[in-house]
Amino acid sequence: MRSENTGTAQLTIAMVLSGTLGVFVVESGASPFNVVFFRVLFGALALGGYVLARGWLRDHGFTPRTLGLAVLGGVFIVFNWVLLFQSYENTSISVATVVYHTQPFYVVLLGALLFRERITGAKAAWIGVAFAGLVLVSGVTPGDFGSGGAYLTGLGQALLAALLYGLSTVVTKRITGVRPHLIALVQVLVGIPLLLPFADFGAMRGTGADWGWLVGLGVIHTGLMYVLMYAAYAQLPTAKIAVLAFVYPAVAMVVDWAVYGHHIGLVQALGVPLIVTASLKVTLARRSASAPAPRTAERAPEAASRTATPVASEA
Repeated sequence: MRSENTGTAQLTIAMVLSGTLGVFVVESGASPFNVVFFRVLFGALALGGYVLARGWLRDHGFTPRTLGLAVLGGVFIVFNWVLLFQSYENTSISVATVVYHTQPFYVVLLGALLFRERITGAKAAWIGVAFAGLVLVSGVTPGDFGSGGAYLTGLGQALLAALLYGLSTVVTKRITGVRPHLIALVQVLVGIPLLLPFADFGAMRGTGADWGWLVGLGVIHTGLMYVLMYAAYAQLPTAKIAVLAFVYPAVAMVVDWAVYGHHIGLVQALGVPLIVTASLKVTLARRSASAPAPRTAERAPEAASRTATPVASEA
């Protein structure tokens, strides 16, 4: 019981941190490509230091195949972040975050499309409920179609970010025998050369205190947050992980209102419980269909690897 309480506290803290990510992105004042480049740079230093301190590089467990899958997942993750941060600019942190939490449905649909996994009638119905919630949350009005389309573009960016996260989940699910920390380290390392051509270093000159926000994104929202999440996953049942995952959008919405005065309207708010409920139903049904994994990541790195992209969504 003490172990589960510790895991609950760790995952709650991780999700609260994730909910503050949007403020760090906006306050940095950097472009989305620059934000993600420095996030992966500082995140690689933080995660790499932790992995080295634990001595996990000596017996990493990677094969050429699993390393290639980790790299491919990293490509999806990195551009997922770019699109999500662009969506913040065109919509709001609240709207982008809620729309982004359509990820579980993409995982189900991708599984059916790529691996012919069966979609039950119940899952199809819940995906329909989530789509109805998405329509409400989007808050699209006829005026949005004639005002340059920035808001619609932002919604599309959040949806595409969720799709890329779903692709990363599908890819990473096929990596076994590797600790999730090592998979995450590979994924952020991939982002450094991948985003280097898009980074505008000239725009970063003289940003002063803004560097603190970028360092925080790497050290806090990538290093510390991932360590807390992976420690929690080894101690918690799937149902609790799925429920605690929604601390992230809840905190993001509160922070967006408290810091920037942004809030979703009444009609939009009606869509939030539809997406949350449908996501929980689809996620728990998907996870319960698979065999239970050993609970201790230290003794079973192959079990830990199954939670590298778990039911709790992280940005």
